[in-house]
Amino acid sequence: MAEHDLTARIAMVTLDCAEVAPSADFWSALLGWEVTASSEDYAMLTAPGGGPALGLGRVEDHQPPSWPDEGGRKQFHLDLAVDDLDAAVERAVSLGARLADPQPGETWRVLIDPAGHPFCLTDAASWG
Repeated sequence: MAEHDLTARIAMVTLDCAEVAPSADFWSALLGWEVTASSEDYAMLTAPGGGPALGLGRVEDHQPPSWPDEGGRKQFHLDLAVDDLDAAVERAVSLGARLADPQPGETWRVLIDPAGHPFCLTDAASWG
């Protein structure tokens, strides 16, 4: 078997949440991705042209991660590259996100989605 046959690829990242619909609405609007499956317990968003998907799963008694990471509850977060950092922050906040406190510096903005997940926005030019 060739080595590349053993290589895994990320097909989807799934975020836990207390309520699926508000999380699906937020991420769909922020990313411009279509909600392709939706129920009270689960939603899936897909990117235009394919690529990884984003899943949102309802978890009973969901405890959102913390920012900054107090007590080891933040397992991971999404980094999103944007063309205009200030405009992207403004848009995310208008969709229901809030700015985290503290902020790590000038080139990144940490926000918290409506379900409590931290995510970062950064200038796309920094990613080459």
